[in-house]
Amino acid sequence: MVTIPRVVIAAPASGHGKTTVATGLLAAFARRGVPVAPFKVGPDYIDPGYHALAAGRPGRNLDPVLVGEHLIGPLFAHGSQGAELAVVEGVMGLYDGRTGAGETGSTAQVAELLQAPVILVVDAAAQGRSIAAVVHGFRSFGTVRLAGVILNRVGSDRHEQILRDACEEVGTPVLGALRRADAVAAPSRHLGLVPAAERRAEALASVDALATLISPWTPQAEDPVAGRPIVALAGGPAFSFAYAETAELLTGAGAEVVIVDPLRDESLPDGARALVVGGGFPEVYAAELSANEPLRKSVRELATAGHPIAAECAGLLWLCRTLDGAPMCGVLDAEAAMTPTLTLGYRDAVALSDSPLAQAGTRVTGHEFHRTTVHPRSGVLLSPASGAAWAWRGADPEGFATAAVHASYLHLHWAGHRGLASRLVRTAAA
Repeated sequence: MVTIPRVVIAAPASGHGKTTVATGLLAAFARRGVPVAPFKVGPDYIDPGYHALAAGRPGRNLDPVLVGEHLIGPLFAHGSQGAELAVVEGVMGLYDGRTGAGETGSTAQVAELLQAPVILVVDAAAQGRSIAAVVHGFRSFGTVRLAGVILNRVGSDRHEQILRDACEEVGTPVLGALRRADAVAAPSRHLGLVPAAERRAEALASVDALATLISPWTPQAEDPVAGRPIVALAGGPAFSFAYAETAELLTGAGAEVVIVDPLRDESLPDGARALVVGGGFPEVYAAELSANEPLRKSVRELATAGHPIAAECAGLLWLCRTLDGAPMCGVLDAEAAMTPTLTLGYRDAVALSDSPLAQAGTRVTGHEFHRTTVHPRSGVLLSPASGAAWAWRGADPEGFATAAVHASYLHLHWAGHRGLASRLVRTAAA
């Protein structure tokens, strides 16, 4: 059982100031010399980046939809090693989760899995005593333990006193208040037990499930490959959307991971046997990425030699021939372009083709988030033995897959599908 003190920062809805409070707490504790571990509920990449800056250690995601609820405890334990406190920032409203799936994927679910108290951040700019109804509603609904409230965007001393008095009426303490001028905005871009003797079979199953939930998680593979093949992992400003566990899982599978910044590095590391490219904002850096012709050539040569490449979202765009007309790596015979339409949501997907990342038939849950489209020129990769990467309900087959390349819009949390890292590293070693 992990006994590290923990707290979940939640809100009635997006925009109330969760990130402000969570990041502020992380920075304040770190400044005092308290090792603090930062977490974010959901598939968000941006908030963990701010968390990492504030805490001085990787910001990590806890997403039951992507990794399964059985891994929330182990991943939390892994990410909390060496810390004296953990701060978990929620997603959207406290009880908002995957559409049509109740609390699944919500802050409330993660708080319950971690048995963590919740602090509710409320934007009080346009309300007075009515805040009591809001707080009372959130305290009464569901089974999370609401420890208190932090008031955000308070207008004056008088306003703050009205809000505090109202929260006292419903028995919820106010743990802090931020004035409107104090707010710092980030850039946009259960426990009712029945005696075990009365339900022995169910109790045994519950204990078994708890054992799985609490068992330590480690990125170390059971059978890491020998030889330490070098795997290049794209990083830097253009490809900043990456879960911290990706590099750890690759290392645990036997790889030597070397970070490559495509805005600066002109070649892949010597002896590179594979390349992993995550998400980010390549459209913002299209000119710089295009100007780095030596690295683009190096990536093409890696693909031509048959070494594995796994790319998602921004990485997919980078592998295309062009992005908004600017030359990219040319590994894929396709052209990418920005669009005004935002495509986002969780996807339950199945692999349609064998690739260095997944075997055909592999089922995953990922997340799609982009404002771009990719149009194949010939309908296939440069290799004739290609197929689509994934399929999910209500959509055409998506992405590209060959024996060497897997490129798709789908963001995956590899901790939820640890076989991905092992498969890629084994392919690299072979």
